Parts: sequence; C-alpha cells; structure tokens
Amino acid sequence: MTGLYLIARFAGRTVAIASEQVDSVVDIGKVTPVPRTSPFVRGLAALRSRVVTVIDTPVALGLPPGSGTARRAVIVHVDGHSYAMLVDALEDVAPFALHPLANGLALAPAWRSIALGLVDRDCEPVLAIDLVGLLPSSTAAAA
Repeated sequence: MTGLYLIARFAGRTVAIASEQVDSVVDIGKVTPVPRTSPFVRGLAALRSRVVTVIDTPVALGLPPGSGTARRAVIVHVDGHSYAMLVDALEDVAPFALHPLANGLALAPAWRSIALGLVDRDCEPVLAIDLVGLLPSSTAAAA
C-alpha cells in the first residue's frame, strides 16, 4: 500500500513517518525544563499560543540523549495533547509503498518496538516507524 511519508533523521538513523501521524513540522524555540518528569521529556515550549511537551527522541528510544542542539520537531497529537518530537533533520515528503520487515532483520529492541516496515527510497531501505509509539501510554495520559 502506498502512502505519504515524511523522511526524517534522529538517533543516527533515517526514518519514514506516515503523514497521518504528522500535524506539522516546526522549529522549536526556548524549551523550559520541567522537574520530576521522565528523562525523555526535554521540557515545555510555546508554539503558536499553545504549550507542547518536547520529547528527546533518542532518550525515548533508550539511547543516549541527543546533542541538545536539535531545534526541528515533528508535532504529533495524542489524546488531545501536543508533543514536539525532536529530530536532527527533515529531508523530504514523498509517496512510498510500505513493505513488511524481513524475517531475521536485526534491529535494536527499541527500534523494533516502533517499526512498521520498510520503504524503498532510491534503492535504500528506510525504516518506517510509529512515532507516537515513542510515548508510553502512561506518559501520554499524564502530560
């Protein structure tokens, strides 16, 4: 099945995000830390007269924190809340066919938990992910 995907880069990997998950793509300004939150919550930021929770995507994957310089984000909505998922780079939006993951494909457990399949981008496989899957359900309900 062919769908529209946003190609982004974070945690050292190029990924494809289904356009249905993407509300917008923005540059994040000042992030205000919030005490006593999960380590993957970088803080809160103001965005077009609303507050968004800023997520450090590598930490959400169980990887070391990002560089702290990421300012681009993909905005997603979950249960009425807005989240800014930090990315290192945004490359393109294009239609791709989603292919299932091959048996025996070696993916770290964190990546496997959000993997939806692969898209073929100029003869290079790109992991299609469930970006919302980076938010534990308890966090999405509490934020």
